[in-house]
Amino acid sequence: MTLINDFLSLIYPRHCEACGNSLFKHETFICTHCRVNLPKGYGAARINNPLKSILAGRVPLHHASSLYVFEKGGKVQRLVYAVKYEQQKELAAFLGTVYTEELVKEDLLLKIDFIVPIPLHPKKLKARGFNQSEWFAEGLAQGMNKTVNTQVLERVVETSTQTKKRKYQRWQNVDGIFAIKDQEQLENKHILLVDDVVTTGATIEAAWQALKDVKGIKLSVVAIAFSNNTR
Repeated sequence: MTLINDFLSLIYPRHCEACGNSLFKHETFICTHCRVNLPKGYGAARINNPLKSILAGRVPLHHASSLYVFEKGGKVQRLVYAVKYEQQKELAAFLGTVYTEELVKEDLLLKIDFIVPIPLHPKKLKARGFNQSEWFAEGLAQGMNKTVNTQVLERVVETSTQTKKRKYQRWQNVDGIFAIKDQEQLENKHILLVDDVVTTGATIEAAWQALKDVKGIKLSVVAIAFSNNTR
């Protein structure tokens, strides 16, 4: 089997999704160099955590962190692009398991009840075929020994892509887009809300607007990447 795999690697070489270089046998999706040198995200313990700061006063977060920092034209953008537009859903799950190596050190996150990925609208889900945030959440769940719950929150309004919108337009674009499907499952629970890329925090706040009246709910947020590229 090893000889077969080696032969296939010569014909169909595996490459790093971040830099494009060939992968060694022991490497998966991302080469060791990139694993070490990709721009690390903002951990919960960091003073002046910008991911948490953008939502200060709007969303009462117990924890907010990201695996990477998103830089336009950078390697993290390539990873996100591979997940969203090249159907690399297994890469999203892999990134989730990678991040749990850091998250398991956070006692707070060990106390969460379950993980809730930001849902896609049914039309977009059908067109894309998968929800990248859900696959990232599955990777997190595996490493943290938690469950993913996709039955409590739904996207009821279809929105256009946020990518080229200015900051104010992003907030307008997501107003009232989420609704609760099962409030009882959420009562007195600490949930980990998972997104792919957080920029202005508009999507997270929109989700909180749907969740905020649930009795005893606590919210933490984790993303694949956080972007400072707001306008």
